[in-house]
Amino acid sequence: MKTTPTLAALMIAASALITGCSSTPMQSTSYTTAGNEATTGVIDNIQIVRLDPATSGVGAVTGGLVGALVGNQVGSGTGRAAATAAGAIGGAVVGNQVERNRNQPYDAYQITVRLDNGEYRTINQDSVYDLRVGNRVRMVDGRVYRY
Repeated sequence: MKTTPTLAALMIAASALITGCSSTPMQSTSYTTAGNEATTGVIDNIQIVRLDPATSGVGAVTGGLVGALVGNQVGSGTGRAAATAAGAIGGAVVGNQVERNRNQPYDAYQITVRLDNGEYRTINQDSVYDLRVGNRVRMVDGRVYRY
């Protein structure tokens, strides 16, 4: 039985599975939607912040799989095992760096809202359009809108 086609099929399946699961939401603050006063309020502060997205590991895993596949094609016996391991490690390092370069830091607007029930919520979003400090707003699906 040839291991190369099997290894290649496993690598493609794992890559597709991992890639399908990688998603970075822009907003990570959660809040309750029970009652109107928990989702409406007044903008207290707006500032620009620099967000640095973390790597998900997809690049390292995919790079490691590709590196192992390439390394498996070199040599025979113990040399092949060593080449496979070296390829996996090198591929993981390169894949992680590629993912890090792709996910560059970006600016976002951090909006602090004083809710009608007295609590404060902070939402990060990509634009403020017509929002100003003191505006009456409503929070829907992790975004702030004028009320």
